[in-house]
Amino acid sequence: MSLAEATNDVRADGAGTQHAMQRILAAQKAAFVKEGPPSAARRIEWLDRAIGLIVDHKTEIMEVLASDFGHRSHHQSLLADVFGSIEPLKHAKSNVRSWMRVEKRRPQFPLGLLGARAEVHYVPKGTVGVISPWNFPVNLTFAPLAGIFAAGNRAMIKPSEYTPATSELMARMFRTAFDETEVAVITGGPAVGEAFSRLAFDHLIFTGATSIAYHVMRAAAENLVPVTLELGGKSPVIVGQSADMADVARKVMTGKTLNAGQICLAPDYMFVPDGQVDHFVASAEAAIKQMYPTIKDNPDYTSVINLRHYDRLRGYIDEAKRKGAKVVEINPAQEDFTQQPYHKIPPTIVVDPTDDMKIMQDEIFGPLLPVKTYRAVSDAIDYVNSRPRPLGLYYFGSDATERDRVLSHTTSGGVTVNDVIMHVTQEDLPFGGVGPAGMGAYHGIDGFRTFSHAKAVFKQARIDVGAMLRPPYGEKIEKMLGGRVKR
Repeated sequence: MSLAEATNDVRADGAGTQHAMQRILAAQKAAFVKEGPPSAARRIEWLDRAIGLIVDHKTEIMEVLASDFGHRSHHQSLLADVFGSIEPLKHAKSNVRSWMRVEKRRPQFPLGLLGARAEVHYVPKGTVGVISPWNFPVNLTFAPLAGIFAAGNRAMIKPSEYTPATSELMARMFRTAFDETEVAVITGGPAVGEAFSRLAFDHLIFTGATSIAYHVMRAAAENLVPVTLELGGKSPVIVGQSADMADVARKVMTGKTLNAGQICLAPDYMFVPDGQVDHFVASAEAAIKQMYPTIKDNPDYTSVINLRHYDRLRGYIDEAKRKGAKVVEINPAQEDFTQQPYHKIPPTIVVDPTDDMKIMQDEIFGPLLPVKTYRAVSDAIDYVNSRPRPLGLYYFGSDATERDRVLSHTTSGGVTVNDVIMHVTQEDLPFGGVGPAGMGAYHGIDGFRTFSHAKAVFKQARIDVGAMLRPPYGEKIEKMLGGRVKR
């Protein structure tokens, strides 16, 4: 059975789903055992093939993403899903040989003096399952592959059913460049995703909602599959007294409108000093007007993915209005959004929301921004710490003491200072969350190590060191340990 036939079986026959995917997984595992750990040259070849797929299909990628979203900015797709996929692959290609080197460790004294050696060998795990989301479906499929390929693994990929055209394109792309024993793409809906997460992979990486991660982790536990979970949460922005509010607004609103805020690291809510809300709102309106003088038919402004999410976001706005919050819709051209061919929502600021509002409870994943105030920065820190740990945290200001206090007294997956989101673009920094925001990390060498097994190797000295450990015991062992068993 070919990969295409197996994929059709998966989608068409629920009873055969597990069998079809298990056949592909067994084929990958058999190939891994037969061929052994791939050389650096083979890993670089895989990375090159993946880069070639992105480059050769860049126009199609932009078109299918626009189709799946109703409207998605071609330039944002070029930035985030095309360029954003190539860079991790190129970074891995440039560094894989050094990452693969045996890591020398120090043997326990005095074994090193006698000639013993301790090493860590980073070896492939085998087959890695990849469950990728709809918001950046290409990037969040190919970026993990940088570490997966660099570590010498094969991959099975389950892309999102919310972006079906993009998923089908990726399945076709991989079929043209990879054998199914190297990479296989399985498309389908939630039932397929559930069956996929139950497979006995050697590692599984899931990127998506925290609510789904519970089910994925539970399913993976059936086979004790190690997991990396890249989730989300409510990433806060803390604006210090020393911050330049115009600069803050430009950067925060850029992050909030990129992909219409449908980013796991999008600024989810922000704290500004008491008395500066109006200044921020005015600065945000000026920033949006400069970036998006019109919104409704502006090719640079992306649509919300579908009607369900559009209705969810509109519900947050309606509830905030009902409960008395000040809602500021930033609509520079005063366009009518009640009738449109897409699901666009203008950037919307919700001032002083209360904690019983859904907008302050759920991850927003859209172009809505709650803004709260604080009198002392410690109040903002306490608020952040009273909630689940976020995937990202952002601080603006030039006060080094205040900045260091925010960084040292909060816990988040990562931090960007004086901007938002940008830490995820640094390939030499680990990317990952804490608790409800995720577990494990990848990108760069951290991705290589996540998808490798760190195998401990001890090479004994030529002297028979074990002789002193063999019975009969007596004075010799007491003498040997006597000087070591002490405070």
